[in-house]
Amino acid sequence: MRKVGIIGMGHVGATVAFTLFTHGIADELVLIDQNENKVNAEYNDLHDTLARNNTYVNVIEQDWDALKDADIIVTAFGDIAASVKTGDRFAEVPINVKNAKEVGKKIKETGFDGVIINISNPCDVVSQILQEATGLKKNRVFGTGTFLDTARMQRIVGEKLGQDPRNVEGFVLGEHGSSQFTAWSTVRVNNKIAMQLFDEKHQEEISEQSNKNAFIVAKGKGYTSYAIATCAVRLIQAVFSDARLYCPVSTYNPEFRTYIGYPAIVGRDGIEELIELNLTSEEHEKLESSAEKIKETVDKNR
Repeated sequence: MRKVGIIGMGHVGATVAFTLFTHGIADELVLIDQNENKVNAEYNDLHDTLARNNTYVNVIEQDWDALKDADIIVTAFGDIAASVKTGDRFAEVPINVKNAKEVGKKIKETGFDGVIINISNPCDVVSQILQEATGLKKNRVFGTGTFLDTARMQRIVGEKLGQDPRNVEGFVLGEHGSSQFTAWSTVRVNNKIAMQLFDEKHQEEISEQSNKNAFIVAKGKGYTSYAIATCAVRLIQAVFSDARLYCPVSTYNPEFRTYIGYPAIVGRDGIEELIELNLTSEEHEKLESSAEKIKETVDKNR
């Protein structure tokens, strides 16, 4: 039985739950949120779907003990209002670090020994705090990280070249935040080197746009949900199917001694391995700088 717990039933958590429910990806869902009315509403809305859904899914609400035998827990807590206002995902640090410590402690008390996929921002910081609070092995706790930012880069590059974004390979690396960057040395479009397709000015514009897109969406509708939920669901599927999916996520990188957006292989045990990139010296410096920003924030909030 494929069992997923979702902690935080805001727009993102609810979208993840709905997707898992309607696509037959999970057999059982455990929904948890501080807001009793909200989680109960989501619980009932999903149950009202059962008679028309293609598969039967058992849904449990507000039961921490039910997380013990879950395969995966998705953490999607937090309010993005501060980040939308300031344009900085680190604006959520005080609230979500506190949440991460409390949630991590409760997860640990259940005896859970599966995989945690974190969505909550700042993603890299919260992922590390959750790992420390739960005591789970580092490979079993990871975040969506720059998986979404990479998708945004793929979209923009694809649109500029009239290509399906899935024809675009490469990575956005670093924190899921303002110091992220497109590693242009890794970007290919139909096996053509992207640096040969765009001059430095256009490379910079694309990198800036992929960073800003989150706030364009959030300012327009008050939150983001579809794209990040899709990323989370793809990672859930990779764990369930032991897909050994190659993608950038927020994972602990021993070189930088912190969680940071970097390509890894995702399978049944979470992070199976990191894939070393042959970055340029400038790109490596950017990655080091981004890592220092994350570590500084983690150290201040432990």
